[in-house]
Amino acid sequence: MVLNSAAFYGPPNDQLGNLKMLARFYEANPEYVDKTFLMVKGGLDFATPPAPWRASAKASTAASPRCGAQRRSTFSSPRASTAAGPSIQNLVVLKDEGKFKHIGMSECRAETLRRGNSVYPISVVEIEISIWSYEEEVKKVVATAAELGIAVAGYSPLGRGFLTGQVQSIDDLPPTDFRRNCSRFSDHFEHNLQSANAIRAIAEKKGISPRQLAIAWVAHLGPHVLPLPGMSSKKRTLENLAGGDIVLTAGELKAIADVQEKYPVQGFRYFSSTSEMAPLDMGLWG
Repeated sequence: MVLNSAAFYGPPNDQLGNLKMLARFYEANPEYVDKTFLMVKGGLDFATPPAPWRASAKASTAASPRCGAQRRSTFSSPRASTAAGPSIQNLVVLKDEGKFKHIGMSECRAETLRRGNSVYPISVVEIEISIWSYEEEVKKVVATAAELGIAVAGYSPLGRGFLTGQVQSIDDLPPTDFRRNCSRFSDHFEHNLQSANAIRAIAEKKGISPRQLAIAWVAHLGPHVLPLPGMSSKKRTLENLAGGDIVLTAGELKAIADVQEKYPVQGFRYFSSTSEMAPLDMGLWG
């Protein structure tokens, strides 16, 4: 089982909170140490010397001691810059110090992935992949990863919950939900809802849930592509896991492709159209 975390996934007052939670889990369930492959992102200041990276990796190790350098497996650059060389070189230094076993990249374009892999073999690249986040650059990353023998961890395969069919109105989101600030939810809700409802209809015809269909679609992209859904309950975890075993027929894949063509997603992944950060959100970051 692959678990995905970061040195900044906790609340503002404790950014290591997610890793500390994992440490408690491993402490209570030591048998899962050898059953899980933990990916950790850290070192947001990716262009700097190894010191900030070392601090981030050390904090991650302290927060999840049960994982250990060999079991934590992968430490990744969270927002790979186009100048991938320095950041990967910094990670190689830390890997050689025994901080982790493998090196990964995240949110990078295909050419950046190739450049990083030329410095040191990349084990996994984490990018957003879903039925409505499958732009040309994402396709290039998936293809490049297959060529280079790199695993792809596709996060947000459920489109931040939109593709589950459970969000039928912007009012279904809590007032403080960050998705209210994403233009796919705020500025273009009605248009994108047509896509979500069409996906739900395909899932109902197959007798599975929309979330299982969305996960199965990401999984069909290749044996090297791993859907990485988030979940908050045992029920959803089991439902999502089952989605990875579902095989879609050629007819079902065509039906999904038709939905993508008829209702192409509108809006940015993270920001509203009025945000000054919006121009950075047209595609992958680095």
